[in-house]
Amino acid sequence: MKWTEVCVHTNAEATEMVSFHLQDLGAEGVSIEDPEVLQQDWTQGYGEIVALNPADYPTEGIRIKTYLAEMVDIEAFCRELQMRLTDLKGMGIDPAPATISTQEIDEASWANAWKQYYKPVRITEKLTIQPVWEEYVPESEEEMVIRLDPGMAFGTGTHPTTSLSMKLLEKYQPEGARVIDVGCGSGILSIASARLGAKSVLALDLDPVAVRSSKENIALNELEETISCRQGDLLIGVSQKADLVVSNILAEIIVLFTHDLPRVLEPGGTFIASGIIEEKEELVLQSLREAGIEVVETIYQEGWVAIAAKKW
Repeated sequence: MKWTEVCVHTNAEATEMVSFHLQDLGAEGVSIEDPEVLQQDWTQGYGEIVALNPADYPTEGIRIKTYLAEMVDIEAFCRELQMRLTDLKGMGIDPAPATISTQEIDEASWANAWKQYYKPVRITEKLTIQPVWEEYVPESEEEMVIRLDPGMAFGTGTHPTTSLSMKLLEKYQPEGARVIDVGCGSGILSIASARLGAKSVLALDLDPVAVRSSKENIALNELEETISCRQGDLLIGVSQKADLVVSNILAEIIVLFTHDLPRVLEPGGTFIASGIIEEKEELVLQSLREAGIEVVETIYQEGWVAIAAKKW
């Protein structure tokens, strides 16, 4: 089967919104090529990753790519995408250079080439992500391994937003917690919660591709009895209570359900929010204040923000 790669050359500020519009137009996921990763010292802290090839990254800005099946009208997709990139300027976000390019990709070569760059990586003191095609032996009994097959639609779990989420989960999730994961994606945070001792996890995502991917990864980790996964629109229709709610999605989406947190969270419960660029931090903080949820910690990594907040 042939696929078309659609590539948007943009900048760090516009990354989240461009990614959102690609998926809103029907893309099942995106990959992000950010040259900043070439400057990171991967030998420090946790984890190990193989050498990255500078030729795979732009010299300036960021490339965001998605892959569309051959039955998609590529010209119509790109026209609508270009209009949305233009509209971003009206929202105060300049996506420059905002160029769109396309090329045909053979499925067999595309599906496997990227795997050479993805190795087991230690994300926090306790949590390690292991791609299913790699062998890995934990270094200690305390280390908790998350087996992951990101497939077509999702990243490898090593993006700063995921790392920040997992660090706050490790710090704030109580033993035996009831957890809700809003916008579960590949299911990685649901699995992390279960590994950290959650009694039960409800994983929700509006995207049926995400629900399918999450269920597959939950099964890979043999956690079907702990994690239930279903299609859901944020916290709409969720009646169960939670000791912790976690969400790694766009700031603009987080603020759509913060008003629902007091209804879902138990007294003393924690909300962990990630996927927030620094420029949108105050938007989320204000939304939490209006909901009566108190921020207890904010952490940062490479221009991204994660927040831990409490319902007292």
